Amino acid sequence: MSTRKNFIIVGGGLAGVSAAEELRTQGFDGSIQLIGKEAHAPYIRPPLSKGYLNGSEGLEAVYAHPPEWYGQNDIDLLTETKAFGVNAAAREVTVSGGAPLHYDKLLIATGSSPRLLTIDGAELGGVHYLRTMDDSTVLRGELGAGGRRLVLIGSGWIGMEVGATARTLGNEVTILERDPVPLANAIGEELGEMFTELHREHGVVIRTSVAVERIVGRHGKVSGVVLAGGEEVPADLVVIGVGVVPNVALADDAGIITENGIVVDASMRSSDPDIFAAGDVANAFHPLANMRLRSEHWANAIGEGKAAARGMLGLDESYEDIPYFYTDQFDVGMEYSGYGPLTRGAKVVYRGNRAGREFVAFWIKDGFVVAGMNVNVWDVNEHVQRLIRSGTVVDEARLVDESISLEDV
Repeated sequence: MSTRKNFIIVGGGLAGVSAAEELRTQGFDGSIQLIGKEAHAPYIRPPLSKGYLNGSEGLEAVYAHPPEWYGQNDIDLLTETKAFGVNAAAREVTVSGGAPLHYDKLLIATGSSPRLLTIDGAELGGVHYLRTMDDSTVLRGELGAGGRRLVLIGSGWIGMEVGATARTLGNEVTILERDPVPLANAIGEELGEMFTELHREHGVVIRTSVAVERIVGRHGKVSGVVLAGGEEVPADLVVIGVGVVPNVALADDAGIITENGIVVDASMRSSDPDIFAAGDVANAFHPLANMRLRSEHWANAIGEGKAAARGMLGLDESYEDIPYFYTDQFDVGMEYSGYGPLTRGAKVVYRGNRAGREFVAFWIKDGFVVAGMNVNVWDVNEHVQRLIRSGTVVDEARLVDESISLEDV
């Protein structure tokens, strides 16, 4: 029998490929099997609602690595392959179209899936979710020429980004949101209102505090969205974006602990010492925040994937990256770093021109910076992260005083 170790990574997304890359970087010379259910090689998701969707970016901006990279790094990439069972006792993964695969270490990086909206009409033609490259390709074809009536159900980051992209392409856009303010759960009502104002200035219709009752159509194709009370909003296309759920089925099958994702420690190790998790699916303990965090953003997928690889190799690993994401909508670009759960009830202070949408916002709790967001202000994110990481009480007056460099706060 071969003594060469075999590491299996289930999940052909950014977390999975980042782990594979880090294993080779760290000198692992065993076999790596990277299993993905999509036909595509691993790719990056942010362009799917931005540059790839609007046609300004092609596949080279989306794929994590060119196709030849996997062979060059001795990584066995299995596309269009579904893993549907884990026998933890035997250390085997059951996959479609073949015999069970044996692993010495297993990484589950299965990501998340769109939360399905179970209402009448959700199955009609022209009703979409945006999660995969194929989803984005279809929407790109539908929206690229403009002149369509797009209704978005949900105003999270995906909904707002798709809305901005579709409007820029010359489509009519209506966003329907059940809460009073879009994005309020992520960045608070005041900053959520800022993005709402931005969209309305560009001709997007945003309807808040509305309930969607059903989707209607003619001849199997969507024609409108009906609100509670009977009003119908006309639509040629509908995109549903009401959140995602972590894909924990493999973890449940393996008998490892799940709770809002796969529960892992700071080295991405699960309750089974040979099984790790990373990316959207991982509910990881964060030492600096002293809590579990499950992040659904690309930077976290990269960081946790690499951390999981080091953990699988038995290295002393403690993943402590501060959660980070960005968005681009119309003429506003933003970067956010911080611990979302800690911003509840925190004070928000501004450095710069809030009205002109050129500023840095800081969330302060008990005197500490727990999150920061720079809007149309660049090359400051490392300073924002330094303030968060420092764990020291800040002087608010100095923090908002633009005459004082952030390096000196």
